[in-house]
Order: sequence, then C-alpha cells, then structure tokens
Amino acid sequence: MSFELGPVLIFLLIRYLQRTLRSDNLLPEWDHLFTKSLFAIIVFFAADLIYSIDYVTVWIWNSILFFTIWLTFTREEFQATRTVMVGIVPLIIISFLEDVSKIIGESFHRRIESFTTTLTVFAVFWLIAMLVISRKQKKAADLERKRRKEEEEHNLMMAQNKAELELMVEDRTAELTQQKIELQQTIDELHFTQAQLIQSEKMASLGELTAGIAHEIQNPLNFVNNFSEVSAELIDEMEKELKSGNPGDAIAIAEDIKQNLLKISHHGKRADAIVKGMLQHSRSNSGQKELTDINALADEYLRLSYHGLRAKDKLFNAIMETHFDETLDRINVIPQDMGRVILNLFTNAFYSVNKKKKQQGEDYKPMVSVSTKRINKSSTGQMNGSHQLVEIRVKDNGMGIPKKVLDKIYQPFFTTKPTGEGTGLGLSLSYEIVKAHKGELKVDTKEGEFAEFIIQLPV
Repeated sequence: MSFELGPVLIFLLIRYLQRTLRSDNLLPEWDHLFTKSLFAIIVFFAADLIYSIDYVTVWIWNSILFFTIWLTFTREEFQATRTVMVGIVPLIIISFLEDVSKIIGESFHRRIESFTTTLTVFAVFWLIAMLVISRKQKKAADLERKRRKEEEEHNLMMAQNKAELELMVEDRTAELTQQKIELQQTIDELHFTQAQLIQSEKMASLGELTAGIAHEIQNPLNFVNNFSEVSAELIDEMEKELKSGNPGDAIAIAEDIKQNLLKISHHGKRADAIVKGMLQHSRSNSGQKELTDINALADEYLRLSYHGLRAKDKLFNAIMETHFDETLDRINVIPQDMGRVILNLFTNAFYSVNKKKKQQGEDYKPMVSVSTKRINKSSTGQMNGSHQLVEIRVKDNGMGIPKKVLDKIYQPFFTTKPTGEGTGLGLSLSYEIVKAHKGELKVDTKEGEFAEFIIQLPV
C-alpha cells in the first residue's frame, strides 16, 4: 500500500462510518471512539512524515484497514455500511498484494504491476457501483423511515380521535342516565326479549363446560392409552413364553391382559358417558321429561364445573365432597334443564370459594359439597300434593350472601359479580326451571361463612 493511500483511505473510511452512524443517531459511544481515532491517525501520519518509517507504517495501515472491514461485518450495528465496505474491499486486497509483492522482490513486483493496475481499474468501477447501490439503499431506508414516521403520526391522530369519541360517548351516557325514568316504559318490551336472553344464558353454560369436559375426558383416554400399550407389551411376552414352552407363565400373562382389557372397557365407557352428557347438555331442549339419575347428574357437573374454573385459574384448588343417597330411584325431570340448574349452583359455589381464597390466602381451605336424599312430606309439609321429595343440597364455605341482597338473588339481571363476569340470569333461570318442575329452590346462608342452595323436587 502506498505511503499516501493507507492513512487517507483509513481516514475516509472512519469519517464515512462516523457520518453514517451519526446521521442515524446510533451508538454515540462509537461516534466518540471514531473521533478519537481520527486525531490519533493524524498524529501518527505526521510522525510518519517526519521520521520516514513507511516501511513499517504501511503494514500498520493495512492492519487497521482489515480490522475496520472486519468490524463492519461482525458488528450488527454497522449493517448499514456493509454495501460500501463490500465495494472497497477489492481495492484494499489489491493494494495489500502489491505490498506483499514488493517484499518478494522488485522484479516480481514489476511483473505483476500491469495485472494489478488492470484489477485496480475494475475495483474502482466496482466501488462506484457499490456507492450507487448504497445511495439507493439509503434513499429506500430514508423513505421507509419517513413512512414509519407518517404511520406513527397517523396512529397518534387516530388515538386522539378515539379519545375524543370516548369523551363523546361518556357525555352521551350521562344523557341516557338522565332519561332512565322514561325508559321504564319499555319494561313490557323487555319481557318479550327476556326469553331470548335466557336462551343465551343456557348456551353460555355450555362454554363453561368446555374446559372441564376436556380435562375429564383426557383422564379415561390416558388410561385407555396406557393399558393398551402395556397390553401390547404383555402380548409380546406371552408369545415368548409360548415359544419357550412355558404355558403356565403365558396363562398368567393372558390373565393380566384380560384385566387390562376390562380396565380399557371401563374407561372407554367413562369417556363415552362424558361425551353423551355433553351432547345431552348442548341438545336443544325438547321439553320432554326423562327418568334421570340425579346422583350421576350432580357428580358429573360437580367435576366439570371444577375443572372449568381450573382451566381459567391453574392455581385454584378446592375440596369436593359428595354425599349421595344410593337408594334414590331415577326421577322424571328434563335432564338438560336440571343439569343447567345444578351447573349454575356449582359455578357460583366455586366462584365464591375462589374469591374468598384470594382474600384469606393459604390458611383458608375452599370446600364445595353436594348431597342428595329422599325426604317425606311430613318433614317439609304439604307441597303440590307430593308425598315424597328428592332434595339436592349444594353448599360452599365461601363468601356467603349479604342479607341486604338476599331477597333479590332470583330477580333477572341482578348479580353481585363485577361487570363483565355475570349476567344476572343464572339464579333467575334456575329458579324458573325448578318452579316449572313443581319444585322449590331455597337458600340458607351466612355472610362471610357459607351459602347452601337447596333444591326440592317431587318424586
């Protein structure tokens, strides 16, 4: 590398890097480092002029050039300068080869001089082409920055417009609040739409079941898969024993396979029952009563409701207790409707204990229980001429119900849950369903301690 080209080229490269980085407002620490490097190069160049040690400095300039090129290709922050660096690399390599040829010998240097001169011309054209490409890339980058800036300004304007619209909505809401007295005249129309809202509440309960169904059906499927794999392995072992002439061991293994198949059948039927229950719940209500096992219905929806809440809150746990009267006969009810009633009571119970758990912490043990039993009219008095009743009790040790709202809990649209978490139709719908079955829905509660809902249905 000639004495003049090295420091000049390094100076221009560093100035180019510094200008590019500064124009993009990137990495101020590099900008300061480049400034210091420029002063150092000037001082070193002046010292070289005075002491004439270019036979040493030429390799220093080469080293600095190669280091600068290496730096731009290894540091992600210098990506914008790589096109120009690609353009200048051939010139640096050619100059380096000339310096090496001088070391080999003057005659060798003269022989390749014409060749390197030709390469230099091509390298210059290459550099010019890379500069043009870099310029186009810079223009494209500037246009992209301009587009992004305009997009940000547009988003800001949209946000401002949204805020203004929200303010207008708030003002309009205040006006509508003042018209509340006039809206009382629309109560008759609300009665017409109430049936549609009740149907929506029924369908919403299906969504509550989805997560619980997924968890419940996974358990028997896991058993089926596991026992199937074990049975396959046992069959392989039985074949080996038969081939080895050990029929006794083979018979023992066959017995194990039989037990596994019985377990597969059991858990397969369990999964089938869950699916049938889901289909029954989602099926349109025909209004036809069916002989229904209340114990199985309550047990099914207890676990589905629990796992439905667990799917939303993985940290939630609760103790579930069941006390079923195994002597109960099937009773004549609409299973879809009665399932929705029981599901709603379980959902409310788990919501209450979960809320209390968040308030009291680890010392509190959430518990939800369900019990069934047959009672005679002598213990409850005459009711619709029925002699015997089936009683279903759903109890939790959660928040309880405040006395001041106890007489409102069956009213449509009344809810103690935060906005967006309840429609206020669950208990109202449950009350109407139980009443349509000629039964009663009662509640026993103490605020802060427990709540117990009691369903009594005629046999």
